[in-house]
Formats: sequence, C-alpha cells, structure tokens
Amino acid sequence: MLATRRFLPAALRLRRAAWQRPAIRSLATLAEESSFKIPLIDFSKFLEAGSKAEKRNTADEIVSGFRNVGFIYLDKHGIPESVVQKAFAQSAEFFRLPAEVKSKLEWEDPRSNRGYVKIGRERVTQSADANEIAQLRAKAPDFKESMEIGRDWDKTWKNRWPEEKLVPQFKPTMLSFFQTCHELHVLVMRAIALGLDLEENFFDDQINEQFHNLRLLSYPSIRTNLLRQEGQARAGAHSDYGTLTLLFQDSPGTPIPGTIVVNAGDLLARWSNDILRSTLHRVVAPPVEKLSETEGITPARQSIAFFCNPNGGAKISCLPTCLGVNGENKYPPVTTEDYIVGRLSVTYT
Repeated sequence: MLATRRFLPAALRLRRAAWQRPAIRSLATLAEESSFKIPLIDFSKFLEAGSKAEKRNTADEIVSGFRNVGFIYLDKHGIPESVVQKAFAQSAEFFRLPAEVKSKLEWEDPRSNRGYVKIGRERVTQSADANEIAQLRAKAPDFKESMEIGRDWDKTWKNRWPEEKLVPQFKPTMLSFFQTCHELHVLVMRAIALGLDLEENFFDDQINEQFHNLRLLSYPSIRTNLLRQEGQARAGAHSDYGTLTLLFQDSPGTPIPGTIVVNAGDLLARWSNDILRSTLHRVVAPPVEKLSETEGITPARQSIAFFCNPNGGAKISCLPTCLGVNGENKYPPVTTEDYIVGRLSVTYT
C-alpha cells in the first residue's frame, strides 16, 4: 500500500499556511456554558415561505445557531424518513459483507476520497502533522469502518461499488440519496446567504458541481474497557472540512427523531471569517450493555454523514459581508480541493 502522503502535491505542502484550520472551539467546552443549546430549526418555514422576509426569519435562526454553537437540529427538512431508512438498510447490508470482499473496494487516494476504509485505518484529529497523526493512529485508531462515495460522473475518480448481486440496489439507492442531500445543501446555503446579508443565490454557482462526500459509517460493538483506553474513541475529536455536514443517526444516537444534525465546517468558517463556527466534536458511544459487574460492551451503531463542499476549484476567501471592522480577513484564499486533499492526506495510512 502506498503511503497517502505521497499524493499531497509539493506545491500544496509548501502552502500549508493557506489551509490552516479556522479558530475552533470544542463542543464539550461550549456545553459547559450556561447558555449552551443546539437550536431546533423548523426548515419548512423557509421552504414554504411566502416572502423574502419570512425566509429571512428562518435564515437568521440558522446563522445564529452556527454563529453561537456551530450546530443546529434541522426539522421538517423535506427528506422523507422512508428514504433515510432505506439508505441505512442498504448501508447495513454493505457492512455485513465479508472483510475480503470489502477490502477489494478499499480507499486509495485522498484526491479521490472514495472506497472502503477498514477499522483502524483512519485517525481523525485536529493535528496537521503527519508524524503525530501516525503515532496517534498506532496508539489509538478510530474504531469504525466506512464507505466513501462521491459524485458518480467524475471523469477522473470513480466510485468503488460492490457487485450488484452482493448488495442489490446499493448503487442506485446511494446515488439517489447523494442527490437528495445535495439539493438540501443548496437550500440551506441559500438560507445562510440571506442570513449573511447576501443575495439568496450567492452560493449557487459555487456549489453546483456536487464536490461532496457521502460517508456510510459502521461502529462495531466493542468491549467498553477498550474504548476507555487513553486516546481511544469511536472517532477522535475533529472539525469537518467543508461547508456543512448533514448527519443522519440511527435510533440509539438520535436526540430528536426525524431531525438532521447539521454542523458548519472549516471552509464555511473561513468563508465567513469565523463568524460561523466550525466546532470541534467527536463520536459519543451509546449506553453500555453490562456483561458482568466489571465488564460491559458498547453496542454496534451506524450513521450516515453527507459532507457538503463547495466546488473543487472554488476560491474560498472572506465574504464581502464578513470582513472585520477595519477590513480584517483572518485567512489567505484557498481552493476547496487544496484544503480538503491537504487535510485528508495526513488522516489516513
């Protein structure tokens, strides 16, 4: 297996400052504040609004949530529960395949970011140092497996699909879900545009290439004492890289049924000059099932994350309405592809 670091272009390695991460506060730190609350947004009020003023009311709620916490619960978002459950069922079928079958579809290149990632291969963290991440991975890898899916019409990078006979309807189900999530992303970004005093369609031509990543996640059951080891986690503390993440959770992990947990990513934070927060977060294990007085097991669970990104070649620089009082801009411009490939290159073995 070729080390992924070799895929990071030399020019990009020399421009690390350009993809420095936004100033990030952790969700745990925010939770300690007495005012902490993830807002619940009724998105139907935006979808069904009869005027720009009505849309603006919901837009302001969304921007306020990302400004203060970095997260929102999106309710009445327009994606039927049956569609979400079908995606979960197909995901579960895929992860039940034998390891040797899944390994034939393995993730190979951060520029592609497609394919199967076995348990222990990824170590998400805020570090940008390849050696430090390698040490973390060796000591406490993320205890999860995933399947990464991108836009299927890409001329350079191809998705790695299982044979149809092994998981019937897997490919069409995931492609349809990918498109559904993209369409919701466009609508939420329109709301954000209004909330930032921009034209509603400001982002449309900067997110229309669907440079996104659909990630299916499986967290196998594990003895709880293993998760309590130093540094060990389902997934380490991290921020997300793009504009937004749409997180769909199975029932044990869903605080409000029917909602999507949405968080702002690094590129949205950079676009907004840190007005909108990219918040540090991690995967929390569900309640422990006791095996004995001294031992327990953390049950299996799954989730689906849709990582929304601007177009690969989009230049991310401070929005005109987000400059500081004296015109300050915290970050140099960076393209979506440079930033995301740079982060991914040091995350995987």
